[in-house]
Formats: sequence, structure tokens, C-alpha cells
Amino acid sequence: MANLDFARITANLVGVIPAVFTIPPHRSFADALAAGLIARFGREKTGLARGLLLLPNNRAVRAVQDAFVRRSDGGLLLPRLVPIGDPELDERIGGALEPLDDTAPIPAAIDPVERLMLLARLVQRHHGPDAAEALRLAEDLGRTLDQLRVEEVDPARLGTFAAEVPDLSLHWQKSLDRLQLILDDWPRILAERGRIDLADRRNRLLDAVAKRWRERPPAGFACAAGITTTAPAVARLLRTVARLPKGMVVLPALDLAMPDEEWAALGPHEPDPATGRRRPAIETHPQFQLKLLLDRMGVGRGEVGRWRRGSGRDAPAARSRAIANAMAPPAFTRKWQALKPADRRLTGVRALELADPAEEAQAIAIALREALETPERTAALVTPDRNLAARVCAHLKRWGIEADDSAGRPLSQTPPGTLLLAIATAVAERFAPVPLLALLKHPLVRTGEGRLDWLDGARDLDFALRGPRPPAGLDGLSRHLKGDVALWWASDAAPLLGSLETAFGAGCRFFDLLAAVREAAQALAGDAVWAGPAGRAAADLLARLEEAAGEGPETVAVAAFPAMLERLLAAQAVRPPYGQHPRLFIWGLIEARLQQTDLMILAGLNEGTWPALPAPDPWLAPRLRADLGLPSLERRIGLAAHDFACALGAPQVLVTRARRDARAPAVASRFWLRLEAMTGGLTRAPACRKWAQAIDKPGGYRPAGRPAPAPRERPRRISVTEVDRLKADPFAFYARRILGLSALDAVDADPTAAWRGIAVHAVLEAWMKEDACDPAKLRPRAEALLAGADAHPLMRALWQPRLLEAIDFIAAEVEKNRAAGRLPLKAEAWGEIEIAGVTLGGKADRIDRLPDGSLAIVDYKTGKPPSNKAVSEGYSLQLGLLGLIAERGGFEGIEGAAAFFEYWSLARKAGSLGYVASPVGGRTGMDVADFTTAAARNFIGAAAQWLTGEEPFTAKLHLEYAPYGDYDQLMRLDEWYGRE
Repeated sequence: MANLDFARITANLVGVIPAVFTIPPHRSFADALAAGLIARFGREKTGLARGLLLLPNNRAVRAVQDAFVRRSDGGLLLPRLVPIGDPELDERIGGALEPLDDTAPIPAAIDPVERLMLLARLVQRHHGPDAAEALRLAEDLGRTLDQLRVEEVDPARLGTFAAEVPDLSLHWQKSLDRLQLILDDWPRILAERGRIDLADRRNRLLDAVAKRWRERPPAGFACAAGITTTAPAVARLLRTVARLPKGMVVLPALDLAMPDEEWAALGPHEPDPATGRRRPAIETHPQFQLKLLLDRMGVGRGEVGRWRRGSGRDAPAARSRAIANAMAPPAFTRKWQALKPADRRLTGVRALELADPAEEAQAIAIALREALETPERTAALVTPDRNLAARVCAHLKRWGIEADDSAGRPLSQTPPGTLLLAIATAVAERFAPVPLLALLKHPLVRTGEGRLDWLDGARDLDFALRGPRPPAGLDGLSRHLKGDVALWWASDAAPLLGSLETAFGAGCRFFDLLAAVREAAQALAGDAVWAGPAGRAAADLLARLEEAAGEGPETVAVAAFPAMLERLLAAQAVRPPYGQHPRLFIWGLIEARLQQTDLMILAGLNEGTWPALPAPDPWLAPRLRADLGLPSLERRIGLAAHDFACALGAPQVLVTRARRDARAPAVASRFWLRLEAMTGGLTRAPACRKWAQAIDKPGGYRPAGRPAPAPRERPRRISVTEVDRLKADPFAFYARRILGLSALDAVDADPTAAWRGIAVHAVLEAWMKEDACDPAKLRPRAEALLAGADAHPLMRALWQPRLLEAIDFIAAEVEKNRAAGRLPLKAEAWGEIEIAGVTLGGKADRIDRLPDGSLAIVDYKTGKPPSNKAVSEGYSLQLGLLGLIAERGGFEGIEGAAAFFEYWSLARKAGSLGYVASPVGGRTGMDVADFTTAAARNFIGAAAQWLTGEEPFTAKLHLEYAPYGDYDQLMRLDEWYGRE
């Protein structure tokens, strides 16, 4: 019994006082507990093995087991480590506590997946949302039911609240009514299956164990350690354990030195005799949970002793005093001003404030990597921010380090999970291009020898699906595709997806949808999708879901199925069984409660992250929760504060935060602000920040200069539309014409201005060639275009009124010109001439014959036409060059001088859509007679420089006339623009 409180243990043997101890935060709980139990019961070979150690959950079992292993010398028979179960984690109570005698059997707990499905069906029946929303509400409902069971609140009490709380808002009244309907059905459903809720079963088992131990105490020792749950059944069991002859309860980080005035202020308080109201308890304080537990155990704080054994790598005891002072209730923080330096000093605790989460993750990874430089030194990152943890894991892989992330990864983020989601999303969106390509390119699809051929076909399909969306469904895609990619699609891809489309189109039963996704995954990926820890978890989840699907929502909309499946997959964590670093850990708050390392990095200390914002309860109003005696939503902040206080007791601690998150400036955590205020400013750790900022910086900067390639072979053909690019951005012309590079349309792109222009040109060309410019036939052609356009319906709806009004303008304008003797001659006519040693070609949208025999060159614009300023500076001379080609006989069958040059714009001007503008004539325009001559002179100069000459193709010569950025990355624009 060395180093334990002999008087307390001895007194407990005769039942005088309860044996309750606490391990202060400056000691590692699991290691100190193991050391004390070994010292007390480990002298005999089987002394420990005869004992029973009750722990809060399975994660605590692993932590304490590891602590015993670290303390063992050559071998050790461990006590039975039994979790009491945590309904919030869907953890069942340990099998060692199951009754083995002839007592009345306790019904089995309902399977969590089956329970979720049943609750979702009830929610959908009484609440009416879609299946995905019903599933979300069912999860919240399950938590509310568990809290009612854990706190031993009779759900029937809810029925009286409507009369007792007449001023309850309409929203909460409706929610209460729906909840009452569900609670009326739920007991009957459980009784029909012979099952009970997991939380209810845990209460019954714990009460049975407490009763059995009171009547027949166990032969070996019984120790309940690390349990902070305030559930009445748990408190009754701990009360019993503390009074067993060989029993003891060990609490984590109970503050024995806290002044009585502060302790009493925490609550819960007695009702006011006059009003019957209670003063609010300080549930956000880290000691509130322990105080409530002691009250329910019937144990005074003065009866709690200090655990005498240390962990062997403890921080100074002054650390616990400083932590307690920093966490003082708000009304008592004035005492900080009078504290002695030793009581406020946090020696060994450093702070690091970074610019953003990316820099924070990099700095943390460097600090963890530095810790490994010391042999046998351990380090852990503790954060509730899973995104930050994932970033740190990625940075650690720079050094080949695979951190032991005990929280694992959500199944929805693993390859098997993403494949299942990709299948569901693709079929729900009727094989729209983006989800379809994501599915076909998934790394698990067609693994093995045929993978490369499959990817070749998928890439060809990618090219074919660029631009506006094709018709929906597999048949629509088959009609859209042409050439070799159509053959690949028909022979290789479509057959694998046909049954999936059939299943999703035939009905909306949840079971059928799950089965179709499973079969499609097998067809696409084979057994690879079910391999490994993630694959086995996916297979197990699907099996359980299919078994319980018949109990789930009665109808599942296909569009809601992907969100539903993602929620189910995200709830499952996948933890790799081996291969992680033995001295580096990443813990969530649950994993870090009972264990410490040499260096603890407490990260993400911003409000909303640590502590997290209280999750709202959609079923019970805060006032109802308080009247029922349920924990307030803020109590989780108190648990987070207790977790922070325990982790702050490690020998070396680094606390970090980012000044802004991904969206906006962040507010420092209340815990961070308390430490800063009490200490007058934590010691900073600037080295990690400097290293994080420097690690990716190159030794020297050698930015690229402005590119100016000068190839010997140059094009001898050019279109009139390329002349402006040649002059304003020669490098872009070089990349397009000489290198043969062109920008790809986005997959499933909305119709761009260029697409709309092509569509309008096609309508007007067909109208002229097939309808002889009959005004009555133009609008029907435009309407047919919109009806068949493979664009998003919203885009068609927005564009249709504008297009039809502009089309009416064109028909009226053509009819007016025809009355004046001006006749359309040719549409979409291609012509070319030889000039300055170069073939100049171009397509005229329309050429009209005027009454005097001269020609009018017309160019349709869906937007604004070029300005006269651009024309005067030698740009936007496309109409002039087309006129030059016409005058020199470049258009077959057309002769005459070009006298009119017009832009027919479909844009808005003077309150209406559609107008005619000309780059020549008027006060600011060029003289009509000189237009083609000026265009020829301008072109000859450009051709002599870059096409027949040796002028380099310099990037962005005239930025104001080079608005497109298709080749900015190729020319490395950001490296040189602005420096010259």
C-alpha cells in the first residue's frame, strides 16, 4: 500500500468513509493510476488479475492498458478493464458486468442502425421531411431520448408541459407536439421487438451490478477510474464502489484547493423558497461536472483524498494551482490581481499565434518533428478540429511520419466511402458530366491490368463532355457522344451503369437503392472496394443498413439519397490497425482525457472550435430542458474546459491558435484569453512560426522574365479574328497557332458568351439559307434552339426573353432594309486573299447588296460592339479586313466595293434590346472610304513584323487589348508583370 492513503483505505475496509481519490492535472492520469494500482496490488502475481477496473469508454480502456504495459517489467497480469459504456459513442457496457446469475434477464439493446432507421421513419411520418432531413432529425432525436434515459426523466412528463408553459413559442410548441407523438409510438415499437434503448439497458445493468456488489462484494479490488459522467445510475454505482471493502473511485483533476465560496457558486443550487426558481449553475466551469457527480454520489469534497502515486514524468505541482486559478469562475477572477507569481506562473507552457490554419498546421508539424529528435520523447496533438488534424498529418508525411491518429478518418472520406458516394451522386444527378467523370476516374474503379485502358477511355469522355451539359441519362449521353469515345462508352462504361439507372428509376425504397449502389460498386471495382480496414467497414455498414432498411423511411427521394448515404458513412470512423509512429499521436478530446505525453500541443484554440459552439436541440427548447432536469447545451463547454485543464498539466505544453479561419478573422478561445489575462501574457514560441514560414521558401528567387519566343518557322495563314491577338498579345498567338494550345471549356459549363454567339449565328445562318430571311420564321427557329439547347434550365429561362426580343429586332431590321432595296446576299460566307505574303481569311456573318451595287458587311454581336477608340488605335478592324477581302474578290460569287460596315448587337441600348452600330462615319468614327485601306495598311505592318519578319512574340504587348488570360500561366505572368 506504499504511497497510497493508508488511513483512507483502512477506513473504507470498515465502511467509515468512502474511498474516493483524485489525480491532479499535473500528473498523467493513466500512468499515475497504473503506478498506484501496481504498488498496491501488484506484489502478488495474481493480485492485479483478481481486480476489476471500471473505465468510462473503450478509448480509456486502451489508454490505461498502454499505461500498464509501460509500467510492467517483464510481464504483468492485468486486471479486467471494463468500460461502463457511453451512449453518445454507441458503446455498450463491458461484458464483465453482464449478469450471470438467475436474476431476471435484462432485454437486449436495440441495434443502433436499426434504431436510427426506426426513428427516421417516425420522424418522416409525423414531421414530413424528406429522408435525408428525417435521418438528421432522427440522430438528434436519438440523442434527446438517450439524455432522457440517462437522466432518468420519464418521457411522459413532456405531455404536461403544454399546459404548464402556456407562453412557449409556436415553433417549440409544434416541435413538442411532434415529439410527443413519436414518444407515444416508440415504447410500443421497442416492446414489439423485445428490445430496449442502449441507455436504458446500461442504467439497468449498472443498477444490477451495484445491487449485486452491495449484497456480495467482489473478492478482488474494484476501482472506478476516470469516470466523470453524472448519470444517476453511474453515480449510484460509484457510490457503491467507493464503499466496498476493496473499492475505490479515482476522479480526474478534481480541484481540492478551490475555495469553498467558489465551489458553492458552481451549483446546482436549491430552488428559491419564494419563487421556486433556481439560480443558474455555472455549467461551463471545468469542475461543475465533478461537483454534480460528487453530490449524486453523496460524497463531500472534503472526503476526497489525493492519489499519492505519480506517473514518473509529472509537471511541477505548481502547474495544477495555476490551472485552477486560470479557470476560476468569472465572478472570482478579480483574485488574479493578488496572486503570488508562483500561483499564476505557467512554466513549461508556451503559446503560438499564427496567421491562418495552414500556417498553424505547418508550425505544429514542425514542433512534433522536433520532439522526435530527443530519443524516447513522446508528443501529441490534441484538437477537436479534424481539418487541422488532417493538415498536420499531411505535413508530417513530408518526413515519412505516419502519426497515430486515434480518431481515424470518417468512412465517407476513405476510398471505398468516396466510391459509394460517387455512385449515388452520379445516378441521382442522372449521370451529369461532373459526377459521372468523378465516378469513372475513381482510383478504385477498374484497378489492375485494365486500369490504363479504362483511364484512356475516361479521358476521351472528359474531352467529349466539355462545354454545356448533354441530355440527361445514359441514353442522352449515348446520343451526344460521337466517334471512338461513343464506342468505348457503349461497350465498356454504359453496361456497368445500366442496372444502376434502372434500379433508381424503378422505385424509391431505401433497400433497393442500397443494393443497387453495392452491386454497382462490385461491378466497377470488384473486391478492391471491400478490401482493407475501410473496405471492411464499408461492407459491414452496408450489410447492417440493408438489414435495417425495411424499418427506415418509407419513401426516399432519389435526389436525397446521396446526402443520406454521406451522413451514414461519415458517422463511421476507420482507424488503421498498424503502421503508425510509436511516439507521435493525434488525439481528440475524448482520447486525451486520461493520458499525457512529454509534449502536448493544444491546437485550434478559437471560439467555436475549442470550445465548440453548443449544438442546438431541435426537439426541446432550452427552458424545457432545464425544467426536465436535462443538462443544458452549455454543459459541453464545461467538459471541454475540463479536457483543456487536464491536457494543460503535461510537462511541456504548446497552445496554438490561428488569427483567422478560412472565412473571416477568428476570436480567441475563452481558455486562451484566461491564460493570457492571468499570466500577463504566455511565453511565446517564435521559432516554430519562423520555421513554418521558412520551410517552403526557396533559397533564392529567380522569377521568369517576359517571354518573347522567336521561332524560325512562322504561320503563313491567319484569320481576321486573330489579328488583334497577334498585335496585342503576340505570345498568345504563338501559343495558339504555333504550339497548338487552346483553352478547354469546363466540364458541364454554363453556356458562355461564345456558346451563345455560336448558337445565334447558327439560327441566323439557317434562317437566311433555308427560310430566305422570312421574318415570320425567325422567332420559331430561335424558340426551337432554346428548347433543344443542352444548357441548364435556369440559363435558358434567363436568356430566352432577351434572345427573343433581340431576334425580333433583327427580323424587323432586315425587313426594313429589304423595303429600302437592301437585300441579304450571303450568310456565314468564308473568303480569303493573298496579301503581304500571307493568306488572310475570314467568315462574314452576313453580306448585303445595296441598291447601288455596293456591299454591306454585317457582324452579329451578342454583347457590345468594339469602341471607336479601339478602331482608331488600330484594333478591332475585323469588318475592315472582311471588306478588303470582299473588294479583292475573296468571297466566291461576290463582287463590289464595301460601303457599309455594321455591328448588329443583341445587347441593350436606350431601354430596348438590339441596335446597329458602325465603326466608321459619324463624329468619332473613321472615314468610310479609308476604312479598308487603313485595315490593309495595319495588317501589312503586323504581318511584316511577326509572320514574315523575325519579331519575337512578346507577351502582353498591349494589355488593354489583350483581355483574355488563357495563356497567363504558360507565360508565367505573375512572375514578371509589374516588375518591368
